[in-house]
Amino acid sequence: MTDAAMTVGLLHPGEMGAAVGATLVAGGARVRWASEGRGPETRARAEEIGLEEARSLEGVVRSARVILSVVPPHAAAEVARAVGALGFTGLYVDANAVSPETARHIGRSVEQAGARFVDGGIIGPATRQPGAARLYLSGPGAAQVAPLFSAGPVSAVVLDGPVGAASALKMAFAGWNKGMQALLASIRALAIAEGVDAALLSEWALSMPDVPARSERAVRDNARKAWRFVGEMEEIARAFAQAGLPTGFHEAAAEVYRRLAAWKDGAPPGVEEAAAALLAPSTADRPLRGSRFSGRAAPKT
Repeated sequence: MTDAAMTVGLLHPGEMGAAVGATLVAGGARVRWASEGRGPETRARAEEIGLEEARSLEGVVRSARVILSVVPPHAAAEVARAVGALGFTGLYVDANAVSPETARHIGRSVEQAGARFVDGGIIGPATRQPGAARLYLSGPGAAQVAPLFSAGPVSAVVLDGPVGAASALKMAFAGWNKGMQALLASIRALAIAEGVDAALLSEWALSMPDVPARSERAVRDNARKAWRFVGEMEEIARAFAQAGLPTGFHEAAAEVYRRLAAWKDGAPPGVEEAAAALLAPSTADRPLRGSRFSGRAAPKT
């Protein structure tokens, strides 16, 4: 799949999706996206990187030979079903942060609808800097997708494993990376609540000198994306359960990010402001403020 006439559908060009789209365009692909219902930020990203507008999802499906799904984890299965319902028979790549079992479920859904399926997982920041992020691919069609990522910021790595392997790697990596950051934010909140934050920072400076700055970044770098990480932590908990491991670590991390979700559209909070939100009663039954995604379509950003 290296011909210049290759048409790829991208669902949807959010921050990470835009890095994927820029890579596909740099490699010579024609990349189309569904603009219907999307917001001005998404449109600006798509225009900036040279994506072609197809008003509807149907327009993308009818013209694409490959579709890449880069959506919030809780949207992944429904987006795949919507593509299948439109009769897509090409190669469908789910590049979302979902558990191996969720990936296999999506794969079965896609294949029953007549398409082929590749499991994917993206590791790295959405910076569009060369070498910053990698798309891991697994399953029988993985080697056919990799050449689409021959240029641009996101490189492709084909794993020697079945569908589910790429998602498992993503769960393991994010389980530590984002799980650890949720824990650090919670520890700072505990220390603030008990009046020992300054003492904790002083001890960290002596015994673990990199941790004070890491705890600041855990809040600053993640608050705007916390709404998206809720579903990702829930998927990691599912992956742990499927492996027979305790799930509580990442169920708690999901709640941490749920309580930080109010900062989706604003400037990131300081540690004390974030701590106040983390120490508040559970927001599990409340909608994510600032998110226009309810689980029925991808977010309008």
